[in-house]
Amino acid sequence: MDYTQKESYLNALKEACILKGYSEKTLRAYYFNAKRFLDFAEKARLNLNKESVRSYLLTLDLSVNSVRLHYASLRFFFSQVLKKPFTIEEVPVRKKQKQLPKVLSKEQVKALIGSTENIKHRLAIELLYSSGLRLQELVNLKRKDIDFDRNIIRVINGKGKKDRITLLSGSIKADLLRHYSKSNFKTEYVLEGRKGRYSKKSVQFLLENAGKKLGIKVNPHMLRHSFATHLLDSGVDIRHIQALLGHTDLSTTQIYTKVSNKSLSGIKNPLDNL
Repeated sequence: MDYTQKESYLNALKEACILKGYSEKTLRAYYFNAKRFLDFAEKARLNLNKESVRSYLLTLDLSVNSVRLHYASLRFFFSQVLKKPFTIEEVPVRKKQKQLPKVLSKEQVKALIGSTENIKHRLAIELLYSSGLRLQELVNLKRKDIDFDRNIIRVINGKGKKDRITLLSGSIKADLLRHYSKSNFKTEYVLEGRKGRYSKKSVQFLLENAGKKLGIKVNPHMLRHSFATHLLDSGVDIRHIQALLGHTDLSTTQIYTKVSNKSLSGIKNPLDNL
């Protein structure tokens, strides 16, 4: 391998990601993982081939999901930059962990919302739960994307750069309008921080603090999981939930059938029949 080409390889990787329309987050991850692999290959004096990829992956002491991201990064790098694609049969990848989503009860969500008097914090919790927004979608939400007349929220450029429509709760309108009336907006975002839009870390921190008051650990995605599960519990068709969440594949949404109590509610426990 000509190790002096590392920078040109990495620049070519950036260009390939941009041409494919990948997000900045994906670009950064692919770049970091490819650079880490190239540094490893240089230190070990390995050629850039599927054998060196196998050797590199075996050295990673990371979670399954992190290893899979490294794998995806290198597969893209080899196919798009080096023009040396490899298959899953040639370089196996660890199976994805199948963990059930962590879901809050309706009582916990209600208590979480009631745990703060800060209107901005309250809105962040309400929007994540009532509209099934991802954390990035919440901080990107603009006032023009909320349609009070039709009770919908337009999610613009969500995950995978896809737009979709989701629900606007009737009970959140009063909080939104109160927030609007008290805020001297400097940007077009619903939630503002000191330096423009509200940061993801700020949302994570406020949820962590709100959860501590209730003795539970809470993160933003748990509210999205709870939104989907509670809709399923109430009888909403899973394909409608798929559209609201912005899932491309129905199988992604079907994970919520494993935590919903709808299918179990009619089953008589054998102990009760003794």
